[in-house]
Amino acid sequence: MADLATAVQTLPAPTASAAKRRTGSHSSPLGMWIFGVVVAIGLGYIGVHVTEDLGHAAIPSIWPLLLLGLALLIALSFEFVNGFHDTANAVATVIYTNSLPPNIAVVLSGLCNLAGVLVSSGTVAFAVITLLPVELILKVSSGAGFAMVFALLLAAILWNLGTWWLGLPASSSHTMVGSIIGVGLASQLMNAHGSASGLDWSQVLKVLEALLISPVLGFVLAGALILISKKIFTCPALYKAPEGDQPPPLPIRALLVGTCTGVSFFHGSNDGQKGMGLIMLILIGTVPTAYALNHNATATEIQSFIAASAQAGHILDHHVAATAPVSTPAADPRTAVANYVETKQMKPETLTALSQLVDQLNREVSSYASFRTIPGPQQTVIRNDMYLTGRALRVMDPAHSAAFTAAERNDLKNYQARLDKATKFIPDWVKVAVALALGLGTMVGWKRIVVTVGEKIGKEQMTYAQGASAGLVTMATIFAADTWSLPVSTTHILSSGVAGTMAASGSGLRLSTVRNIAAGWVLTLPAAALLSGLLYCLFHAMAS
Repeated sequence: MADLATAVQTLPAPTASAAKRRTGSHSSPLGMWIFGVVVAIGLGYIGVHVTEDLGHAAIPSIWPLLLLGLALLIALSFEFVNGFHDTANAVATVIYTNSLPPNIAVVLSGLCNLAGVLVSSGTVAFAVITLLPVELILKVSSGAGFAMVFALLLAAILWNLGTWWLGLPASSSHTMVGSIIGVGLASQLMNAHGSASGLDWSQVLKVLEALLISPVLGFVLAGALILISKKIFTCPALYKAPEGDQPPPLPIRALLVGTCTGVSFFHGSNDGQKGMGLIMLILIGTVPTAYALNHNATATEIQSFIAASAQAGHILDHHVAATAPVSTPAADPRTAVANYVETKQMKPETLTALSQLVDQLNREVSSYASFRTIPGPQQTVIRNDMYLTGRALRVMDPAHSAAFTAAERNDLKNYQARLDKATKFIPDWVKVAVALALGLGTMVGWKRIVVTVGEKIGKEQMTYAQGASAGLVTMATIFAADTWSLPVSTTHILSSGVAGTMAASGSGLRLSTVRNIAAGWVLTLPAAALLSGLLYCLFHAMAS
């Protein structure tokens, strides 16, 4: 510790211009070559697997493929913009503390983002998708479904580009959630009833809570961490800005590089998933014969699904008989279950309709050896029935219902898991495509946001301790969000963390920058919602 203190105290006094000079560094040829090789391998992998998937699908004409290509281009463009908009926050701390030169920091961050996407579970992706109205998800292959996808993606891209141009660390997560809310509200207000009940408001509020609370945690925890570090590590130079191009001592440099790596990795694992769910909707809508159901399910898994379905049907039949000894079959079980999912209101026919839908699913899947052998049009029907059934069971939440025994709750939970495995899957090539788009985005356009985070939040340049504290808190917060399947904003957590360290250190905050960031925090969601809602109305009218 004494050696570290001596090494740190020998650092010269800070100047404000050093970091600015460093952001003008040229790209690393070796790093670009490495990333180029990764991209080439990834594109080859994607091409092989897409060709294989489409080869097993009966596609009637070239139009679905053209529509698929256009939709995927827009979806991956969102991830590309997300890369250079959000990931700049991760590299700001290492660039402004001279821990890494920009050319190496950006390549490292891009590769870590890529790795984070590849190992992601997909749970955040489907948590975001469940915000959408049920009817739009079930009709994703219709004109309304494509209007939904194009509207929310274009709105998110336009808002992200606008805030990037202004150098504001706005949140891609807020933008995407706002766009989804806008499409959902527009869809409901355009229908005959003029109701907005189709949005899953419980899920919306859950996501909004995570998006709103996480920056506050970033501010408080980063500020507290730097105060604690001052009690433990008393070297004064640790809390001063670096001078020129001189890097910090090795232990501090390792910590800062580690936090940059961690933030980039977890940014990929969380933010990268937001586009995956939308890409899956695109695939289901354009080529359902290839992507409506998980064709990789084994024969054993199919048999497990059939057994779980039969058990769930038996449980529901038992409760239907107990509540209504002379029950009347629902004329249209799908409509009855869909109404229940949208309104959350249990009616006399709801349980009967759900039981019918489960029994029908069991009969349909039992007729085939695998999901791949189910005829194309029937795959879409079965997938929609599975999705409806799973959503209905979650709304009913048997785990908290006294009507079900502990054994019945476990059986219904097992059935929900089987339904999810059949419908909520992400092919590996989709992960690779999103990873490449996010990684490539990291390589360009990072400078605007980096300058804001590094120089304009506080009145003084970022110190080693401030960069490390903000990075550690951001990394830990995103990891926790991944664990709980919640989308959070890397941008807002890290920029709030930097602000927290500046406030705790007495460095002072630039109120104009903080005000602009706060305005972006407040305005992003409603602005994206309004933009996506207007685009949805326009596209829906064009498709009608």
